[in-house]
Amino acid sequence: MGHCCSKSSAVAVANNNNSNNNHDPSTSTAAVHHSKHAPSPAAGDARNTPSHSFTASPFPSPLPAGVAPSPARTPGRKFRWPLPPPSPAKPIMAALRRRMEPKKPPIPEENHQAVEEEEEEGGERGLDKSFGYGKNFGAKFELGKEVGRGHFGHTCSAKGKKGELKGQPVAVKIISKAKMTTAIAIEDVRREVKILKALSGHKNLVKFYDAFEDANNVYIVMELCEGGELLDKILSRGGRYTEEDAKVIIVQILSVVAYCHLQGVVHRDLKPENFLFATREDDAPMRVIDFGLSDFIRPDQRLNDIVGSAYYVAPEVLHRSYSVEADMWSIGVITYILLCGSRPFWARTESGIFRSVLRADPNFDGAPWPTVSPEAKDFVKRLLNKDHRKRMTAVQALTHPWLRDERRAVPLDFVIYKLVKSYVRATPFRRAAMKALSKAITEDELYYLRAQFTLLEPKHGYVSLDNFRTALMKYSTDAMKESRVHDIINMMEPLSHKKLDFEEFCVAAISTYHLEALEGWEKIASTAFEYFEREGNRVISVEELAQEMNLGPTSYSLLKDWIRTSDRKLSFLGYTKFLHGVTIRTSNTRHR
Repeated sequence: MGHCCSKSSAVAVANNNNSNNNHDPSTSTAAVHHSKHAPSPAAGDARNTPSHSFTASPFPSPLPAGVAPSPARTPGRKFRWPLPPPSPAKPIMAALRRRMEPKKPPIPEENHQAVEEEEEEGGERGLDKSFGYGKNFGAKFELGKEVGRGHFGHTCSAKGKKGELKGQPVAVKIISKAKMTTAIAIEDVRREVKILKALSGHKNLVKFYDAFEDANNVYIVMELCEGGELLDKILSRGGRYTEEDAKVIIVQILSVVAYCHLQGVVHRDLKPENFLFATREDDAPMRVIDFGLSDFIRPDQRLNDIVGSAYYVAPEVLHRSYSVEADMWSIGVITYILLCGSRPFWARTESGIFRSVLRADPNFDGAPWPTVSPEAKDFVKRLLNKDHRKRMTAVQALTHPWLRDERRAVPLDFVIYKLVKSYVRATPFRRAAMKALSKAITEDELYYLRAQFTLLEPKHGYVSLDNFRTALMKYSTDAMKESRVHDIINMMEPLSHKKLDFEEFCVAAISTYHLEALEGWEKIASTAFEYFEREGNRVISVEELAQEMNLGPTSYSLLKDWIRTSDRKLSFLGYTKFLHGVTIRTSNTRHR
């Protein structure tokens, strides 16, 4: 919550909207960190970095001295910023500086004296800092030593004095109420507790026990993870994991992130520092921590506040319009680091970091990438796709050939609901085009779709709206209610009048964008068009095509190139463009 900083990493990107939290996410590290790393002459000591600066990578580069791990090969396009100035670093750092200071209200001309009095009181008059949590923390827990400190609070080990946790070691995140100088800061604390409480239960999510408060602090009691950070493990191994060891890590990360996304929660600060090992055992499970920057997100909603850690922030976050796909980018960065020991996007200045994220391509040419399996490289590339629409979801990543395990259960993927919702509302002509595309999908895609169809528990080979509703309710939590995930069922109402067999389910649940990210997209599109020519293509006018795509007369000059002059049917170009659709910017973005 608030600006991103961690005692073991470079600081993070602050909210350009000055809309997020005002206490430190680093204090939620629910673990005792026993190992400290000596500063490296090459990389410096990131742990001693001020919370408003960015550092060089602590990982050794496999490239020759002086060569950056991610050379700035700028694609032939320009990035249009929604808001000036062009460089993302300036507004981000300005927002970070604003966060470090109490927010001052505007001064009404007619009431200067009242405002001056309020400023003398720290600008906090009228703020309700009562959370309704238990007041008996001291009676239930005995605080131990401090194990982590941030700008707005700290984390201590503790031991239960009575009740179910009697004698059990726990971690306590202590957030000072004096640091909560705005209503936003107070709401951020409330939301963090709400998310931890609602999501608690997944094996790879830090256990939440309770929250308390007194006149001075809020106390968040969580599981004590004594195995240290994933970052510690990476550094202790010299920065690189074998593929098999990396798989063990990534599967756990994807599993818990898939769970969060199904619940309508986006983490927004996934990085090695925020994954802790439960114990010191070599095969200890991991726990994701620090939901201080996390938020609930409704179906089809976009967030706009810039938060996260610099090296792991997704391009669309810097463009101020993003959803759960931003977490998948961060997982792609983590995977890249595990496999090669260096960051895919790196620079010595804050503006350089963001410029690299926006414009540079990750380096897959230098060592050790020539020896990494093609499946692993494809996995990373499909997560580090700058077009968030082409990025794999967490569930799709779990079924990717690099990670696929027939013995491991596949989670329910919420993106299926979004795609089916669009399909049941589509025109017959678009359905015909999608049906042709479904005839050309790969076996890898079919594996994922079969798993999703099975999770819907079809009756006599068919699924209906009731199947979608029942499957979603099976995983329902308070988080799902808060993020209004169930609203998607109302948007799928046309499905109440029909049923889908597996063949039509495949038509409904495929994404053109996801298929476009595959290396074999050209072959898929060509095969699909051949089927479309036989079964679905028909004479269509420019006006009708524009109507199919919800476009106005201004699009006619563009669309006429999609229709063959010989028979007035869609050409191959027109077919692929029609499948792809035209992105229309909407205002469904949360401004905080």
